Amino acid sequence: MLTIGEFSNICKVSAKTLRYYAEIGLIQPEEIDPENGYRYYSIDQLETMLFINRLKSYNFSLEEIKTIRNTEELQDEALCLALMKKEKEIEKQVREYQKTLEQLNQDISNLKQGNSIMSYMENINIRLTEVPEMYLISIRKMVHEYEFPEEYGKCYGQLFKKIKDKRLTPAAPPMVLFHSDEFSPFGLDTEFAVPVKEYATGTRNFCPGLCIKTVLHGSYTELPSVYAKQREWAEREGYEGSSLLYEVYITDPSRAASENELITEIYYLVKKKTL
Repeated sequence: MLTIGEFSNICKVSAKTLRYYAEIGLIQPEEIDPENGYRYYSIDQLETMLFINRLKSYNFSLEEIKTIRNTEELQDEALCLALMKKEKEIEKQVREYQKTLEQLNQDISNLKQGNSIMSYMENINIRLTEVPEMYLISIRKMVHEYEFPEEYGKCYGQLFKKIKDKRLTPAAPPMVLFHSDEFSPFGLDTEFAVPVKEYATGTRNFCPGLCIKTVLHGSYTELPSVYAKQREWAEREGYEGSSLLYEVYITDPSRAASENELITEIYYLVKKKTL
């Protein structure tokens, strides 16, 4: 048997942590002296503690580890599935960190060359364009920020089914119209739409007119920079915008091999300010 101090030293886990693990039922001492309360662990429990530490190194929560340990049947199968899921999560984190590292290196390079850290904004293209009237088949609803990934797939699935059922013809790539400037407790007023050639029951006219247009190549995380640049340009050039902007997804994100392949058009409806 090992004292809690010996067990702690071998596994490199503090005695305080071991007491907490016992409290939550993750790993209990093999024996507790009823007279003095001293805790003792068996040699066999060393491997259990190393197993817990290994899962912690993979960013499993204590609750997740406890669930895995308490799985009596098909434990190896459950563990394999949990590890595969965690592998996907870590791969995503690695990609995000790699992107952040590339951006960090670019910022350092710009600063070393005497440029502003915000000099990337100069590469955001802005142009005025007159967008003609179009017919839209759409779904408009309040959407919270965390719901967008799921809503994109769900709403466009419904829209393309309607297009097929009504025998309509898509006229342009899918788009999203944002009808309000800010999130409310109920979400953002959002319209998922597909332009179609035919005017039919369930479609509506959309007349954008004069717009500021930007073409974004790459990740959607750059969209806030585009929004900011468009509004700066409008203010500087004497235009005022409406509360409506919309995005057109030229590239289907589900078919893009990487974010670098994404192409998105951003339109901000404006009009010339009157004196």
